[in-house]
Amino acid sequence: MKKRILFVVSVLFGLMFLNAGMNKFFNYMPMPKDLPENMVKFMAAFMEIGWLMPLVAVAEIIGGILFMIPKLRALGAIVIFPVMVGIILTHIFIEPSGLPLAIALLAINLWVIIENREKYLPMIK
Repeated sequence: MKKRILFVVSVLFGLMFLNAGMNKFFNYMPMPKDLPENMVKFMAAFMEIGWLMPLVAVAEIIGGILFMIPKLRALGAIVIFPVMVGIILTHIFIEPSGLPLAIALLAINLWVIIENREKYLPMIK
């Protein structure tokens, strides 16, 4: 049962990041009209650095795809983790309204990392 729940949650998590990454390239989801001024400034600064948004998008796409494949999920969790840290920090300091969802996503990512901890041990030995 635990494996099934992890699979379903992982597919949904992966699809969310795949969608977010694809949106950064194709802009098919419009920005909300009522974004707070701090968030607008933050996004403008992010866009000013020309290479940063595509880098995050590629990490989200690759990490999302890897996260959905059970055999590669451990790698996907590590690829997505720095993006998750950025998301958490953004919601803590700039836009706290999205923090509950960000914490839930971080919890899923940490769950997968903990479940696959034996795969990471050779990297730190």
